[in-house]
Amino acid sequence: MSASLSFLAADLGASSGRVMDCRWDGSRFSLDEIHRFPNGGVRFGSSLHWDVLKIWSEIQAGLKKFSASRSYVPAGIGIDAWGVDYCLLDKRDRLLGNPYHYRDVRTHGVSDSLNPVMTRHDLFLATGVQTMEINTVFQLASMALHEDRRLDHAQTLLMIPDLFQFLLCGEKKAEYTEATTTELYDLRSRCWSRQTLEKFDLPPRIFQDVVLPGTVLGRLQSGAQSECGLSSGFPCITVGSHDTASAVAAIPQLDRSTVFLSSGTWSLMGVRADEPNLSEEAFHDGFTNEGSVEGGVLLLKNLTGLWILQECARIWEATGRHYEWTKLEEAASKATAFRSFIDPSSSEFQSPPDMCAAVQLYCAKSSQPVPETAGEIARCVFESLSFAYRDTVESLQRITRRSLSTVRVVGGGCLNRFLCQMTADACGREVIAGPVEAAALGNAMVQAVATGHLKDLADGREALKRSVQFESYSPAQIGTWQDAFEGFQSVVGQYRNLEHETCRA
Repeated sequence: MSASLSFLAADLGASSGRVMDCRWDGSRFSLDEIHRFPNGGVRFGSSLHWDVLKIWSEIQAGLKKFSASRSYVPAGIGIDAWGVDYCLLDKRDRLLGNPYHYRDVRTHGVSDSLNPVMTRHDLFLATGVQTMEINTVFQLASMALHEDRRLDHAQTLLMIPDLFQFLLCGEKKAEYTEATTTELYDLRSRCWSRQTLEKFDLPPRIFQDVVLPGTVLGRLQSGAQSECGLSSGFPCITVGSHDTASAVAAIPQLDRSTVFLSSGTWSLMGVRADEPNLSEEAFHDGFTNEGSVEGGVLLLKNLTGLWILQECARIWEATGRHYEWTKLEEAASKATAFRSFIDPSSSEFQSPPDMCAAVQLYCAKSSQPVPETAGEIARCVFESLSFAYRDTVESLQRITRRSLSTVRVVGGGCLNRFLCQMTADACGREVIAGPVEAAALGNAMVQAVATGHLKDLADGREALKRSVQFESYSPAQIGTWQDAFEGFQSVVGQYRNLEHETCRA
Protein backbone atom coordinates (compact mmCIF):
# COMPACT_ATOMS: atom_id res chain seq x y z
CA MET A 1 0.00 0.00 0.00
CA SER A 2 1.38 3.40 -0.98
CA ALA A 3 2.58 5.48 1.94
CA SER A 4 1.22 8.54 0.14
CA LEU A 5 -2.40 7.36 0.27
CA SER A 6 -4.28 10.18 1.98
CA PHE A 7 -7.84 10.84 3.09
CA LEU A 8 -8.73 14.46 3.75
CA ALA A 9 -10.90 15.12 6.79
CA ALA A 10 -12.50 18.55 7.14
CA ASP A 11 -13.39 18.52 10.83
CA LEU A 12 -15.48 21.58 11.67
CA GLY A 13 -16.05 22.49 15.30
CA ALA A 14 -18.08 25.30 16.79
CA SER A 15 -14.93 27.13 17.94
CA SER A 16 -12.35 25.97 15.38
CA GLY A 17 -12.04 24.00 12.19
CA ARG A 18 -9.24 22.01 10.62
CA VAL A 19 -8.38 20.20 7.41
CA MET A 20 -6.40 17.06 8.21
CA ASP A 21 -4.34 14.81 5.97
CA CYS A 22 -5.07 11.34 7.36
CA ARG A 23 -2.47 8.99 5.90
CA TRP A 24 -3.00 5.25 5.57
CA ASP A 25 -0.02 2.95 5.06
CA GLY A 26 -1.98 -0.29 4.93
CA SER A 27 -1.64 -0.93 8.66
CA ARG A 28 -1.90 2.35 10.54
CA PHE A 29 -3.31 5.83 10.25
CA SER A 30 -1.31 8.97 10.96
CA LEU A 31 -2.47 12.57 11.05
CA ASP A 32 -0.96 15.70 9.57
CA GLU A 33 -2.74 18.98 10.19
CA ILE A 34 -2.77 20.95 6.95
CA HIS A 35 -4.84 23.96 7.96
CA ARG A 36 -6.50 25.14 11.16
CA PHE A 37 -8.71 28.18 11.55
CA PRO A 38 -10.86 29.83 14.23
CA ASN A 39 -14.61 29.49 13.99
CA GLY A 40 -17.52 30.94 15.90
CA GLY A 41 -20.68 32.95 15.73
CA VAL A 42 -20.82 36.32 14.00
CA ARG A 43 -23.21 38.83 15.55
CA PHE A 44 -25.26 40.99 13.20
CA GLY A 45 -27.60 43.29 15.06
CA SER A 46 -29.36 41.17 17.65
CA SER A 47 -28.83 37.90 15.75
CA LEU A 48 -26.03 35.35 15.85
CA HIS A 49 -25.02 33.68 12.58
CA TRP A 50 -22.43 31.35 11.03
CA ASP A 51 -20.28 32.79 8.27
CA VAL A 52 -20.46 29.75 5.99
CA LEU A 53 -18.72 31.51 3.10
CA LYS A 54 -15.75 32.13 5.37
CA ILE A 55 -15.77 28.48 6.45
CA TRP A 56 -15.93 27.40 2.79
CA SER A 57 -12.97 29.64 1.98
CA GLU A 58 -11.02 28.00 4.85
CA ILE A 59 -11.81 24.51 3.52
CA GLN A 60 -10.54 25.65 0.11
CA ALA A 61 -7.44 27.08 1.79
CA GLY A 62 -6.78 23.63 3.23
CA LEU A 63 -7.13 22.03 -0.18
CA LYS A 64 -4.78 24.62 -1.69
CA LYS A 65 -2.15 23.93 0.98
CA PHE A 66 -2.49 20.20 0.29
CA SER A 67 -2.02 20.62 -3.45
CA ALA A 68 0.95 22.96 -2.93
CA SER A 69 2.80 20.57 -0.63
CA ARG A 70 1.91 17.14 -2.08
CA SER A 71 2.51 15.61 -5.47
CA TYR A 72 -0.38 13.14 -5.22
CA VAL A 73 -4.17 13.38 -5.19
CA PRO A 74 -6.23 12.44 -2.08
CA ALA A 75 -8.10 9.15 -2.07
CA GLY A 76 -11.16 10.96 -0.72
CA ILE A 77 -12.56 13.78 1.38
CA GLY A 78 -15.18 13.77 4.12
CA ILE A 79 -16.82 16.55 6.14
CA ASP A 80 -17.90 16.34 9.77
CA ALA A 81 -19.31 19.17 11.86
CA TRP A 82 -21.62 20.03 14.72
CA GLY A 83 -25.32 19.15 14.61
CA VAL A 84 -28.68 20.97 14.46
CA ASP A 85 -27.70 24.00 12.31
CA TYR A 86 -28.71 24.27 8.66
CA CYS A 87 -28.68 26.43 5.52
CA LEU A 88 -31.57 27.19 3.18
CA LEU A 89 -31.16 27.41 -0.61
CA ASP A 90 -33.60 28.78 -3.16
CA LYS A 91 -34.62 27.06 -6.41
CA ARG A 92 -31.40 28.27 -8.06
CA ASP A 93 -29.28 26.85 -5.20
CA ARG A 94 -28.46 30.30 -3.81
CA LEU A 95 -28.03 30.79 -0.07
CA LEU A 96 -31.02 32.45 1.56
CA GLY A 97 -28.95 34.45 4.02
CA ASN A 98 -26.34 33.40 6.54
CA PRO A 99 -27.50 30.45 8.66
CA TYR A 100 -28.31 31.08 12.29
CA HIS A 101 -26.10 29.91 15.14
CA TYR A 102 -27.73 27.43 17.52
CA ARG A 103 -27.16 29.89 20.40
CA ASP A 104 -29.19 32.63 18.68
CA VAL A 105 -31.95 33.96 20.95
CA ARG A 106 -34.76 33.56 18.42
CA THR A 107 -35.56 30.06 19.69
CA HIS A 108 -35.90 31.08 23.35
CA GLY A 109 -39.31 29.95 24.59
CA VAL A 110 -40.31 28.35 21.28
CA SER A 111 -40.32 24.76 22.58
CA ASP A 112 -42.58 25.75 25.49
CA SER A 113 -44.97 27.70 23.28
CA LEU A 114 -45.27 24.77 20.86
CA ASN A 115 -45.72 22.09 23.53
CA PRO A 116 -49.52 22.05 22.91
CA VAL A 117 -48.81 21.33 19.22
CA MET A 118 -46.62 18.35 19.98
CA THR A 119 -45.47 17.50 23.49
CA ARG A 120 -41.88 16.73 24.36
CA HIS A 121 -42.82 13.12 24.96
CA ASP A 122 -44.60 12.80 21.61
CA LEU A 123 -41.56 14.31 19.87
CA PHE A 124 -39.32 11.82 21.66
CA LEU A 125 -41.51 8.89 20.53
CA ALA A 126 -41.57 10.23 16.96
CA THR A 127 -37.85 10.98 16.62
CA GLY A 128 -35.99 9.48 19.59
CA VAL A 129 -34.53 12.91 20.36
CA GLN A 130 -34.82 14.95 23.55
CA THR A 131 -36.27 18.43 23.13
CA MET A 132 -33.72 21.23 23.22
CA GLU A 133 -34.52 24.72 22.03
CA ILE A 134 -31.44 24.69 19.80
CA ASN A 135 -32.71 21.70 17.77
CA THR A 136 -33.46 22.18 14.09
CA VAL A 137 -37.20 21.63 14.53
CA PHE A 138 -37.49 24.68 16.79
CA GLN A 139 -35.15 26.78 14.69
CA LEU A 140 -37.45 26.17 11.72
CA ALA A 141 -40.57 26.65 13.82
CA SER A 142 -39.22 30.00 15.03
CA MET A 143 -38.89 31.07 11.40
CA ALA A 144 -42.55 30.27 10.85
CA LEU A 145 -43.59 32.03 14.06
CA HIS A 146 -41.63 35.15 13.09
CA GLU A 147 -43.03 35.00 9.53
CA ASP A 148 -39.55 34.69 8.05
CA ARG A 149 -40.21 34.62 4.30
CA ARG A 150 -37.00 32.74 3.61
CA LEU A 151 -38.81 29.57 4.63
CA ASP A 152 -41.42 30.24 1.94
CA HIS A 153 -38.75 30.74 -0.72
CA ALA A 154 -36.59 27.79 0.37
CA GLN A 155 -36.31 24.84 -1.97
CA THR A 156 -33.56 22.97 -0.14
CA LEU A 157 -32.44 22.51 3.46
CA LEU A 158 -28.87 21.32 3.95
CA MET A 159 -27.28 20.71 7.32
CA ILE A 160 -23.89 22.40 7.77
CA PRO A 161 -21.69 19.44 6.65
CA ASP A 162 -24.15 18.59 3.87
CA LEU A 163 -23.79 22.14 2.49
CA PHE A 164 -20.03 21.77 2.12
CA GLN A 165 -20.36 18.36 0.48
CA PHE A 166 -22.73 19.99 -1.99
CA LEU A 167 -20.16 22.71 -2.70
CA LEU A 168 -17.49 20.06 -3.19
CA CYS A 169 -19.33 17.66 -5.48
CA GLY A 170 -22.70 19.18 -6.44
CA GLU A 171 -24.86 16.50 -4.76
CA LYS A 172 -27.61 17.58 -2.35
CA LYS A 173 -28.12 14.82 0.21
CA ALA A 174 -28.83 14.55 3.92
CA GLU A 175 -26.32 12.38 5.77
CA TYR A 176 -27.93 10.01 8.29
CA THR A 177 -26.06 10.84 11.52
CA GLU A 178 -26.50 14.59 10.99
CA ALA A 179 -30.19 14.17 10.12
CA THR A 180 -30.80 12.43 13.43
CA THR A 181 -29.78 15.58 15.36
CA THR A 182 -32.66 17.62 13.91
CA GLU A 183 -35.54 16.17 15.98
CA LEU A 184 -37.25 15.73 12.62
CA TYR A 185 -36.05 12.24 11.64
CA ASP A 186 -37.91 9.04 12.53
CA LEU A 187 -35.25 6.56 13.67
CA ARG A 188 -37.66 3.62 13.69
CA SER A 189 -38.96 4.11 10.14
CA ARG A 190 -35.61 5.50 8.93
CA CYS A 191 -37.12 8.50 7.16
CA TRP A 192 -38.09 12.09 7.86
CA SER A 193 -40.88 12.14 10.44
CA ARG A 194 -44.05 12.91 8.50
CA GLN A 195 -45.95 13.39 11.75
CA THR A 196 -43.50 16.03 13.01
CA LEU A 197 -43.36 17.89 9.71
CA GLU A 198 -47.16 18.04 9.57
CA LYS A 199 -47.57 19.11 13.20
CA PHE A 200 -45.14 22.00 12.80
CA ASP A 201 -46.34 22.85 9.29
CA LEU A 202 -42.88 22.48 7.76
CA PRO A 203 -42.56 22.05 3.97
CA PRO A 204 -41.49 18.46 3.12
CA ARG A 205 -39.99 19.67 -0.20
CA ILE A 206 -36.92 21.15 1.53
CA PHE A 207 -35.75 17.87 3.09
CA GLN A 208 -33.30 15.82 1.04
CA ASP A 209 -32.93 12.07 0.62
CA VAL A 210 -31.01 10.55 3.50
CA VAL A 211 -27.84 8.55 2.78
CA LEU A 212 -25.69 6.48 5.13
CA PRO A 213 -22.09 7.15 6.12
CA GLY A 214 -19.70 5.66 3.59
CA THR A 215 -21.70 6.79 0.55
CA VAL A 216 -19.58 8.03 -2.35
CA LEU A 217 -21.54 11.09 -3.49
CA GLY A 218 -19.41 11.89 -6.53
CA ARG A 219 -16.12 13.47 -7.44
CA LEU A 220 -14.76 16.90 -6.65
CA GLN A 221 -16.27 19.43 -9.05
CA SER A 222 -14.01 20.87 -11.70
CA GLY A 223 -14.50 24.42 -10.37
CA ALA A 224 -13.30 23.52 -6.88
CA GLN A 225 -10.50 21.41 -8.38
CA SER A 226 -9.26 24.31 -10.48
CA GLU A 227 -9.65 26.87 -7.68
CA CYS A 228 -7.56 24.76 -5.32
CA GLY A 229 -4.85 23.86 -7.84
CA LEU A 230 -5.53 20.12 -7.77
CA SER A 231 -4.46 18.04 -10.75
CA SER A 232 -7.61 15.89 -10.79
CA GLY A 233 -10.80 15.17 -8.93
CA PHE A 234 -11.30 12.58 -6.19
CA PRO A 235 -14.21 10.98 -4.30
CA CYS A 236 -16.39 13.07 -1.97
CA ILE A 237 -17.66 10.68 0.70
CA THR A 238 -20.27 10.97 3.44
CA VAL A 239 -18.77 10.03 6.79
CA GLY A 240 -20.31 10.35 10.23
CA SER A 241 -21.13 13.94 9.32
CA HIS A 242 -22.14 14.67 12.90
CA ASP A 243 -18.77 15.00 14.58
CA THR A 244 -19.92 12.93 17.57
CA ALA A 245 -20.62 9.98 15.28
CA SER A 246 -17.19 10.30 13.66
CA ALA A 247 -15.50 10.57 17.06
CA VAL A 248 -17.27 7.47 18.39
CA ALA A 249 -16.35 5.61 15.19
CA ALA A 250 -12.69 6.05 16.17
CA ILE A 251 -13.07 4.23 19.50
CA PRO A 252 -11.76 0.63 19.43
CA GLN A 253 -13.22 -2.02 21.72
CA LEU A 254 -16.48 -0.13 22.23
CA ASP A 255 -18.32 -3.20 23.50
CA ARG A 256 -21.47 -3.62 25.59
CA SER A 257 -19.60 -2.93 28.83
CA THR A 258 -18.09 0.35 27.63
CA VAL A 259 -19.37 3.93 27.76
CA PHE A 260 -18.08 6.57 25.36
CA LEU A 261 -17.46 10.17 26.40
CA SER A 262 -16.81 12.71 23.67
CA SER A 263 -15.31 15.52 25.70
CA GLY A 264 -14.97 19.07 24.46
CA THR A 265 -17.14 22.18 24.51
CA TRP A 266 -19.99 19.73 24.96
CA SER A 267 -19.79 16.38 26.71
CA LEU A 268 -21.68 13.60 24.96
CA MET A 269 -21.83 10.38 26.91
CA GLY A 270 -23.52 7.15 25.94
CA VAL A 271 -23.43 3.65 24.49
CA ARG A 272 -23.75 2.13 21.05
CA ALA A 273 -27.00 0.29 20.25
CA ASP A 274 -28.73 -1.32 17.28
CA GLU A 275 -32.14 0.30 17.75
CA PRO A 276 -33.44 3.50 19.38
CA ASN A 277 -34.41 3.31 23.05
CA LEU A 278 -37.78 5.05 23.39
CA SER A 279 -38.51 3.86 26.91
CA GLU A 280 -40.07 6.02 29.62
CA GLU A 281 -36.83 5.68 31.59
CA ALA A 282 -34.72 7.00 28.72
CA PHE A 283 -37.08 9.92 28.18
CA HIS A 284 -37.34 10.95 31.83
CA ASP A 285 -33.58 10.62 32.38
CA GLY A 286 -32.86 12.95 29.44
CA PHE A 287 -31.30 10.50 26.97
CA THR A 288 -31.42 11.03 23.24
CA ASN A 289 -30.93 8.72 20.25
CA GLU A 290 -28.58 9.78 17.45
CA GLY A 291 -27.23 7.92 14.44
CA SER A 292 -24.00 5.92 14.41
CA VAL A 293 -21.72 5.29 11.43
CA GLU A 294 -22.94 1.67 11.31
CA GLY A 295 -26.46 2.93 10.64
CA GLY A 296 -27.40 2.09 14.21
CA VAL A 297 -27.90 4.33 17.21
CA LEU A 298 -25.91 6.14 19.86
CA LEU A 299 -27.98 6.34 23.05
CA LEU A 300 -26.46 9.36 24.75
CA LYS A 301 -26.95 12.39 26.93
CA ASN A 302 -25.90 15.88 25.89
CA LEU A 303 -24.10 17.54 28.78
CA THR A 304 -22.52 20.95 28.95
CA GLY A 305 -18.78 20.28 28.93
CA LEU A 306 -15.65 22.38 29.01
CA TRP A 307 -17.67 25.29 27.61
CA ILE A 308 -18.10 26.56 31.19
CA LEU A 309 -14.38 26.86 31.83
CA GLN A 310 -13.72 28.11 28.29
CA GLU A 311 -16.10 30.98 28.98
CA CYS A 312 -14.56 31.61 32.41
CA ALA A 313 -11.13 31.77 30.74
CA ARG A 314 -12.51 34.33 28.28
CA ILE A 315 -13.72 36.50 31.17
CA TRP A 316 -10.38 36.23 32.96
CA GLU A 317 -8.56 37.07 29.73
CA ALA A 318 -10.64 40.22 29.34
CA THR A 319 -9.49 41.36 32.78
CA GLY A 320 -5.84 40.69 32.07
CA ARG A 321 -5.55 37.26 33.69
CA HIS A 322 -4.37 34.60 31.25
CA TYR A 323 -4.73 30.94 32.23
CA GLU A 324 -3.43 28.15 30.03
CA TRP A 325 -5.15 24.82 30.69
CA THR A 326 -2.14 23.38 32.51
CA LYS A 327 -2.02 26.38 34.86
CA LEU A 328 -5.76 26.14 35.45
CA GLU A 329 -5.47 22.45 36.30
CA GLU A 330 -2.58 23.21 38.66
CA ALA A 331 -4.60 25.91 40.41
CA ALA A 332 -7.60 23.58 40.68
CA SER A 333 -5.47 20.80 42.16
CA LYS A 334 -4.43 23.14 44.99
CA ALA A 335 -7.98 24.27 45.80
CA THR A 336 -10.04 22.63 48.53
CA ALA A 337 -11.82 19.49 47.34
CA PHE A 338 -15.61 19.04 47.38
CA ARG A 339 -16.27 22.59 48.59
CA SER A 340 -18.92 23.66 46.07
CA PHE A 341 -20.85 22.03 43.22
CA ILE A 342 -22.93 23.14 40.25
CA ASP A 343 -25.22 21.36 37.81
CA PRO A 344 -23.23 21.83 34.56
CA SER A 345 -26.34 21.42 32.41
CA SER A 346 -28.39 24.01 34.28
CA SER A 347 -29.83 26.74 32.07
CA GLU A 348 -27.75 29.32 33.96
CA PHE A 349 -24.64 28.07 32.15
CA GLN A 350 -25.93 28.01 28.57
CA SER A 351 -24.97 31.54 27.47
CA PRO A 352 -24.52 33.96 30.41
CA PRO A 353 -22.66 37.24 29.83
CA ASP A 354 -20.27 36.40 32.68
CA MET A 355 -19.72 32.67 33.29
CA CYS A 356 -17.64 33.20 36.43
CA ALA A 357 -20.46 35.23 37.96
CA ALA A 358 -22.96 32.54 36.92
CA VAL A 359 -20.98 29.84 38.76
CA GLN A 360 -20.71 32.04 41.84
CA LEU A 361 -24.41 32.91 41.78
CA TYR A 362 -25.40 29.23 41.55
CA CYS A 363 -23.28 28.44 44.62
CA ALA A 364 -24.69 31.42 46.54
CA LYS A 365 -28.31 30.53 45.70
CA SER A 366 -27.71 26.93 46.80
CA SER A 367 -26.18 28.07 50.14
CA GLN A 368 -22.69 26.75 49.35
CA PRO A 369 -19.32 28.44 49.82
CA VAL A 370 -18.86 30.80 46.87
CA PRO A 371 -15.66 30.08 44.87
CA GLU A 372 -13.61 33.23 44.44
CA THR A 373 -10.27 32.35 42.86
CA ALA A 374 -9.71 30.83 39.42
CA GLY A 375 -8.53 27.61 41.09
CA GLU A 376 -11.66 27.39 43.24
CA ILE A 377 -13.96 28.00 40.28
CA ALA A 378 -12.08 25.48 38.12
CA ARG A 379 -12.14 22.85 40.90
CA CYS A 380 -15.88 23.36 41.31
CA VAL A 381 -16.46 22.89 37.58
CA PHE A 382 -14.13 19.89 37.17
CA GLU A 383 -15.66 18.03 40.13
CA SER A 384 -19.19 18.85 39.00
CA LEU A 385 -18.48 17.58 35.48
CA SER A 386 -17.05 14.32 36.83
CA PHE A 387 -20.11 13.78 39.04
CA ALA A 388 -22.43 14.56 36.12
CA TYR A 389 -20.58 11.82 34.22
CA ARG A 390 -21.11 9.36 37.06
CA ASP A 391 -24.81 10.19 37.24
CA THR A 392 -25.05 9.54 33.49
CA VAL A 393 -23.20 6.21 33.69
CA GLU A 394 -25.48 4.98 36.46
CA SER A 395 -28.57 6.02 34.49
CA LEU A 396 -27.26 4.26 31.38
CA GLN A 397 -26.58 1.10 33.36
CA ARG A 398 -30.14 1.10 34.67
CA ILE A 399 -31.79 1.90 31.32
CA THR A 400 -29.79 -0.54 29.18
CA ARG A 401 -29.56 -3.32 31.81
CA ARG A 402 -25.84 -3.53 31.04
CA SER A 403 -22.89 -3.79 33.39
CA LEU A 404 -20.75 -0.81 32.39
CA SER A 405 -17.15 -1.09 33.58
CA THR A 406 -15.12 1.23 31.34
CA VAL A 407 -15.32 4.83 30.13
CA ARG A 408 -13.57 5.66 26.82
CA VAL A 409 -12.83 9.39 26.51
CA VAL A 410 -12.16 10.98 23.11
CA GLY A 411 -11.72 14.54 21.92
CA GLY A 412 -9.95 17.51 23.44
CA GLY A 413 -10.88 16.44 26.97
CA CYS A 414 -8.37 13.59 26.62
CA LEU A 415 -5.61 16.11 27.16
CA ASN A 416 -7.01 17.16 30.52
CA ARG A 417 -5.42 14.55 32.76
CA PHE A 418 -6.79 16.18 35.89
CA LEU A 419 -10.37 15.76 34.66
CA CYS A 420 -9.71 12.23 33.33
CA GLN A 421 -8.46 11.11 36.75
CA MET A 422 -11.41 12.81 38.44
CA THR A 423 -13.76 11.00 36.06
CA ALA A 424 -12.21 7.65 37.00
CA ASP A 425 -12.46 8.51 40.71
CA ALA A 426 -16.02 9.82 40.52
CA CYS A 427 -17.34 7.00 38.32
CA GLY A 428 -15.38 4.25 40.11
CA ARG A 429 -14.45 2.86 36.70
CA GLU A 430 -11.39 2.63 34.51
CA VAL A 431 -11.05 5.54 32.11
CA ILE A 432 -9.16 5.10 28.84
CA ALA A 433 -8.34 8.35 27.04
CA GLY A 434 -7.70 8.70 23.33
CA PRO A 435 -7.65 9.58 20.55
CA VAL A 436 -7.68 13.36 20.82
CA GLU A 437 -8.44 13.98 17.12
CA ALA A 438 -11.08 11.27 17.17
CA ALA A 439 -13.50 12.94 14.75
CA ALA A 440 -10.84 13.34 12.05
CA LEU A 441 -9.65 9.75 12.47
CA GLY A 442 -13.19 8.36 12.44
CA ASN A 443 -13.91 10.48 9.38
CA ALA A 444 -10.89 9.06 7.53
CA MET A 445 -11.54 5.49 8.62
CA VAL A 446 -15.07 5.54 7.17
CA GLN A 447 -13.63 6.88 3.90
CA ALA A 448 -11.09 4.05 3.82
CA VAL A 449 -13.90 1.52 4.21
CA ALA A 450 -16.01 3.24 1.54
CA THR A 451 -13.16 3.13 -0.97
CA GLY A 452 -12.31 -0.52 -0.24
CA HIS A 453 -8.98 0.11 1.48
CA LEU A 454 -10.40 -1.43 4.67
CA LYS A 455 -12.69 -4.43 4.74
CA ASP A 456 -15.28 -3.05 7.16
CA LEU A 457 -15.72 -0.80 10.20
CA ALA A 458 -14.50 -3.51 12.59
CA ASP A 459 -11.33 -3.79 10.53
CA GLY A 460 -11.05 -0.02 10.64
CA ARG A 461 -11.29 0.13 14.43
CA GLU A 462 -8.54 -2.47 14.71
CA ALA A 463 -6.38 -0.27 12.50
CA LEU A 464 -7.09 2.71 14.74
CA LYS A 465 -6.20 0.64 17.80
CA ARG A 466 -2.77 0.12 16.24
CA SER A 467 -2.49 3.78 15.29
CA VAL A 468 -3.13 5.59 18.57
CA GLN A 469 -1.54 5.66 22.00
CA PHE A 470 -4.04 5.46 24.84
CA GLU A 471 -3.72 6.49 28.47
CA SER A 472 -5.47 4.66 31.32
CA TYR A 473 -6.70 6.04 34.63
CA SER A 474 -7.73 3.80 37.53
CA PRO A 475 -10.11 4.97 40.28
CA ALA A 476 -8.74 5.83 43.72
CA GLN A 477 -10.27 6.90 47.05
CA ILE A 478 -13.65 5.48 46.07
CA GLY A 479 -15.19 5.96 49.52
CA THR A 480 -14.31 9.66 49.65
CA TRP A 481 -15.73 10.25 46.17
CA GLN A 482 -18.91 8.32 47.05
CA ASP A 483 -19.61 10.66 49.96
CA ALA A 484 -18.92 13.70 47.80
CA PHE A 485 -21.19 12.37 45.04
CA GLU A 486 -24.06 12.16 47.50
CA GLY A 487 -23.37 15.80 48.40
CA PHE A 488 -23.43 16.74 44.71
CA GLN A 489 -26.76 14.95 44.22
CA SER A 490 -28.24 16.74 47.22
CA VAL A 491 -27.17 20.20 46.01
CA VAL A 492 -28.38 19.64 42.44
CA GLY A 493 -31.67 18.08 43.58
CA GLN A 494 -32.47 20.90 46.00
CA TYR A 495 -31.59 23.54 43.39
CA ARG A 496 -33.86 21.96 40.80
CA ASN A 497 -36.70 21.81 43.31
CA LEU A 498 -36.14 25.50 44.08
CA GLU A 499 -36.30 26.31 40.36
CA HIS A 500 -39.57 24.38 39.95
CA GLU A 501 -41.13 26.15 42.91
CA THR A 502 -40.06 29.53 41.53
CA CYS A 503 -41.57 28.70 38.13
CA ARG A 504 -44.88 27.63 39.69
CA ALA A 505 -44.99 30.84 41.74
